[in-house]
Amino acid sequence: MAVDERSSRRSTRTVMGKIILGAVLLLVLRINAFAAANAVVEYLPGYPGKLPFKLETGYVSVGDNDEIELFYYFIESERNPVKDPLLLWLTGGPGCSGLVFEIGPLTFDYASFNGSLPTLLSNPDSWTQLANIIFVDAPVGTGFSYSTTQESYYSSDTKSAKDIYKFLRKWILGHPKFSKNPLYIAGDSYSGKIVPQVTLLASKGIIAGEKPTLYLQGYMLGNPVTDLDSDQNSRVEYQYRVSLLSTELYESAIENCKGNYIDPDPENSACAQCTLKVCDAAILEPKCSYAKPRLKEAGLNWGSRFFDDDDDMPLDLLQSPSKKRPENWCRNENYVLSYVWANDDSVHDALNIRNGTIPDWTRCNKSLAYEDDLNSSVPYHYDLIKAGYRALVYSGDHDMLIPYVATEKWIQHLNMTVVDDWRPWFVDGQVAGYTFKSTINIGDGMTFATVKGAGHTAPEYKPKQCFEMADRWLSHYLL
Repeated sequence: MAVDERSSRRSTRTVMGKIILGAVLLLVLRINAFAAANAVVEYLPGYPGKLPFKLETGYVSVGDNDEIELFYYFIESERNPVKDPLLLWLTGGPGCSGLVFEIGPLTFDYASFNGSLPTLLSNPDSWTQLANIIFVDAPVGTGFSYSTTQESYYSSDTKSAKDIYKFLRKWILGHPKFSKNPLYIAGDSYSGKIVPQVTLLASKGIIAGEKPTLYLQGYMLGNPVTDLDSDQNSRVEYQYRVSLLSTELYESAIENCKGNYIDPDPENSACAQCTLKVCDAAILEPKCSYAKPRLKEAGLNWGSRFFDDDDDMPLDLLQSPSKKRPENWCRNENYVLSYVWANDDSVHDALNIRNGTIPDWTRCNKSLAYEDDLNSSVPYHYDLIKAGYRALVYSGDHDMLIPYVATEKWIQHLNMTVVDDWRPWFVDGQVAGYTFKSTINIGDGMTFATVKGAGHTAPEYKPKQCFEMADRWLSHYLL
């Protein structure tokens, strides 16, 4: 019996040893495979000299059968990458790719652009001075992300969130040195429907003991889409608050439209008049077409016609952009430079883009096969705040797409306790916006802040103020 027992124990140890060895080998193979799919980028076309920050680009396979390849840019914190937070940044859309125009470390030299490859400049208000940031092109079909099967190009609010959560776990697995950094899920605009889902998936994964363990602290959202019907119906109230509607017309709209301004009765003139020909994203700026370069056989031809993706409305630009009068400038003209830069072959080579995976890069892909299958993300906010996670929600107060009054309303519907009442917050001694803070029972709760003078993507309009806001909140200071 003793011999048989010893033999049995040796056999058990051998089997267990093989299982552990197999698991270790599998982990090593996964890490090696991940390493083969990413690379450090030291030089970028258009930037003079070596990049002053550490940039990594690559792909992470997600989807049911790893058939989706999500492309990412990762920039290590320029301050202290070991201790600074890790942000997963999701641009809105859905289908928009963002590295240059908001919180990233680079911007374009608009003044000197002459139609050739744009020059890149360092962004003095980049959030990479505060945090390690992963910019991911999601959902599939966004930016440089692609699928190896046609069927997998179909996505939705819920599927995109699951893919991004899988991306995050696999990315951390391939970057274990960042597994202990405080983790925040962040984004703006349409990401208001995605970020809360990803954050809750991460929270549930922690409870379930999924590996790798995420050091999740909370989330950040700017001008977030939350409940689209409510968001859009709040535009009329916002128009009234900022004097775009008279008192008489506003009162008539309330009486006649019954709260439905999205698809009003065309015979109801009071409702029809609520549609205004002003720039939705920033009410003080000119209303312009959605501009991008018209592709020619000879390449990108500056000085010809630029067109709108939605209705092909042309936007005429003068032959020399340096001669354009300031009063004729449209912010959409800035976006043209991203098309010129991101579709250049030398840029593809530098970023290690896989040949033949996308036909053309577009800043916002409006042809996604995408289903908006989540009506409201409000319940996710409640569950996350109740679980003790931190949240920062901010709104550019000149945005009419997702006006701050809409965001205020759903925050109030959470029935939280206000712990820091409505007050101004300051940058350089000047009012930068207004803020309040509330919670449910435990934890830091939710901070809401307006950014005075900012449009829909607030850091694009007020970079310094948003930099200060993010720095204070991530450092656990009051705004």
